[in-house]
Amino acid sequence: MNTLEPLPADFYGYADLLDDTDRKILARVREFAEQQIAPVADDHWARAEFPYELIPGFAELDIVGLDRDWPDRPAHSRLLTSFIRMELSRVDPSMATFFAVHAGLVLSSIDLCGSDEQKERWLPTMRRMEKIGAFALSEPHGGSDVAGGLETTARREGDEWVIDGAKRWIGNGTFADLVVVWARDAADDQVKGFVVEKGMPGFTARKMEGKLALRTVQNADLTFDGVRVPEANRLPGARTFADTNRVLRVSRGGVAWGAVGAMAAVYELARDYAATRIQFGSPIASYQLVQDHLVSILGNATASLGMAVRVAQLQDAGTFRNEQAALAKRQATLMLRDSVARAREVFGGNGILLENKVGRFFNDAEALYSYEGTKEMNTLVVGRAATGIGAFVGHAPQRR
Repeated sequence: MNTLEPLPADFYGYADLLDDTDRKILARVREFAEQQIAPVADDHWARAEFPYELIPGFAELDIVGLDRDWPDRPAHSRLLTSFIRMELSRVDPSMATFFAVHAGLVLSSIDLCGSDEQKERWLPTMRRMEKIGAFALSEPHGGSDVAGGLETTARREGDEWVIDGAKRWIGNGTFADLVVVWARDAADDQVKGFVVEKGMPGFTARKMEGKLALRTVQNADLTFDGVRVPEANRLPGARTFADTNRVLRVSRGGVAWGAVGAMAAVYELARDYAATRIQFGSPIASYQLVQDHLVSILGNATASLGMAVRVAQLQDAGTFRNEQAALAKRQATLMLRDSVARAREVFGGNGILLENKVGRFFNDAEALYSYEGTKEMNTLVVGRAATGIGAFVGHAPQRR
């Protein structure tokens, strides 16, 4: 595929903002997603198993770390990497999430907070996808409150750090080679970052079962029982939770792009179905109520894409703020929820059949809605920026 055909949901042609080189890269990603991921997506989602056989294809695309400079490749725009997230999510939000964890959260943690030696040690193998990463922040007792309530601890013993605690909901956690672990330093009570490698004694990962969304993603419960990590694996640029937040700011904007991709998918599915489903002697697309659903989905996707494009432009300009990430994530996933519900309604009872795909996106939307900051938390982040007054309530319990 040498040309990039416009997506039906890109109603205002935002992809035209990409230059010819970027459009060729995006066309290759679309081809891979449609020809390699799409045929296996439903089956792996149904079985909650990961298609490891796709990793070499991802590696061949050479799209990990596109937004940073390498000795053999200059940086591309954040707009391109964001459109890649959209294209992957349009076919399978699970595989888009897998890639975003590895190439976004983990690579960004090392790139933003690691030393030059650490970047040289880990990033080239991550780029080639010879080593896969996971990002361990959420805990069994902590999601939104991890900034002040992180329970996983790290204590310094000579040239090593001893990590104790547990993490939950860790994407790629069952098979990752490198896990960026955020733990509270017992000495100064500050959050610091460490790279725990597969096979380190005391480190175990167990797959979470029974998920109803992003079933292909291998989320794991991680346990750290006296895991000894060398000082060389501590990320020196991760000294407080503010440094963690630098990584989250980048990834939170990416979730908006994932939501746009899912909306683009259900728009196409619902539109095509409505054009061919005959009821009362006519295609259901000829009925006003059905057209209202289709146009509402298109409006949601278009509005979210406009916001997401501006997010990428601000990231490229280096002026992107936490509250802008929070607003984009909040609004796009709210519109996603509305869109998948409308698409399911267009399909009627057929919408709950996996073979029609819309039900998979309906379920997956719930995960996008919740991860990288809930609607409520992102609302408060934006509200504080808008009013200058924090409305957060509660406080972290006293630690003994």
